[in-house]
Amino acid sequence: MLVAHRLVVRDEQGRHSTVAQETAPLQQTGLRRDLSGRQVGMIAVGGAIGTGLFLGSGLAISIAGPAVIIAYAVAAFAVLALAYALAEMIVVHPEAGGFGAVIHRYLGGLAGFLSRWMYWAAQVVNIGGEVIAAGLYVQFWYPQLPLWAPVVAFAVLMLAVNLAAVRFFGEFEYWFAMIKVITIVVFVVLGVVYMVFGLPGTQPVGVAALTEHGGFLPNGVGAVWLALAVVTFSYLGTEAVSMTAAESSNPARDVPRAARSTVLRLALFYVLGMLVVVSILPWDQVSSSDDITQSPFVRLFSMVGIPAAAGIMNFVVLTAALSAMNTNLYLTARMTHSLALDGYAPKWFAAVSRNGVPRRALVLSAAGLALAASLAVFAEDTAFPMLLGMALFGALVVYLLIFASQLVFRRRRAAEGLPPSPVRLPGAPVTTVLAALFFAAVLLTTPFLGPFSTAWKAGLPFLLVLCAGYYVIRRRAQRSGSTR
Repeated sequence: MLVAHRLVVRDEQGRHSTVAQETAPLQQTGLRRDLSGRQVGMIAVGGAIGTGLFLGSGLAISIAGPAVIIAYAVAAFAVLALAYALAEMIVVHPEAGGFGAVIHRYLGGLAGFLSRWMYWAAQVVNIGGEVIAAGLYVQFWYPQLPLWAPVVAFAVLMLAVNLAAVRFFGEFEYWFAMIKVITIVVFVVLGVVYMVFGLPGTQPVGVAALTEHGGFLPNGVGAVWLALAVVTFSYLGTEAVSMTAAESSNPARDVPRAARSTVLRLALFYVLGMLVVVSILPWDQVSSSDDITQSPFVRLFSMVGIPAAAGIMNFVVLTAALSAMNTNLYLTARMTHSLALDGYAPKWFAAVSRNGVPRRALVLSAAGLALAASLAVFAEDTAFPMLLGMALFGALVVYLLIFASQLVFRRRRAAEGLPPSPVRLPGAPVTTVLAALFFAAVLLTTPFLGPFSTAWKAGLPFLLVLCAGYYVIRRRAQRSGSTR
């Protein structure tokens, strides 16, 4: 049974308004509202900023050159629309399952089932990749150490953090994410000083590198679009804030604030960070390698004269990987818990511990983590790229379902005479449709990009398998008279 709660919140102009929140009672879900506003904000940042910015951004730069700045700015607008669309719905429905529960409510059982299982699979693959990356970063200091040792150690550590009370998880993630934020801020400040004033013993470099080495658009406008597909994946994770709604102490205030601030922070970090990189280093010399010593962050810190710059950055990317892994484990456990509540996963996974943690759901995520990590090690050239493609396909399909849900959300509330959400996506439904078309176009571009070319090959079959699984579960539920 659903109950309606009425909360007083502030709308976009700061006026007070009242909104009905239709949520499952906390005693049904077992989750506890112990996450503070600052923790909710950092969980979203931690999920979105992984090692891609520190190491993987070189791929986008190698495709578009200095114009990669445009790609990061355009993608930021699309993700900002996603964040607003989510906040608009979640502030009314701050329930277990986040966007998956909202999609279920407005698009039906099939869409809710697909969105949650596809997202679960996407995050499990990400967790497997991050834990392998963390093990490789440890080998930077201890090259003789077998890879399995740090991988197992980090897997156990992150599972232990997630098994603890959600308040402890939130505090742990807050400080892990803070390391990444501070590093990016220091990098941007040093870069701007280097460009404008110069560093000790050096002259200011200015922004000449933006137009040298073939110009601002060395590979043409088409290359910017291809880079845009790569850049979009850098922003994946901003939707994580919706998953905290059921455990936020004040979701009506914290979720919209965290959604907006997260996207704005990411936009500033990525756009300013890339501006610094392509202004200081010739774009055709920025390596796309995962070698920590090739990171543009390391090169700038070395220019400043910071001793052991590579070692410091190795520590930063290690914490970035662990932070992303920590957040993604949280997301997969809550997604499994939500599926179990709705009857789309075994009810065994709906149980929570005395401190409000869905520990049984974590068991399933741990099994997925073990599988993904094993494939990343033993089948790196075959199975793991297919899993990665499936994950990327699933994440973009989920984004499209979120926008579709928001259109139905608005139309239904208007038809039923309910007040609009106090948080609204500016320009909707036009901005909703434009953002959805953007993500659909990115999805259609993935076959033309080497690293993401497996998205359709793996994603579409996985989608069909899930559809078949849904109808099997639904038929069984109908026979038992428990279908929703």
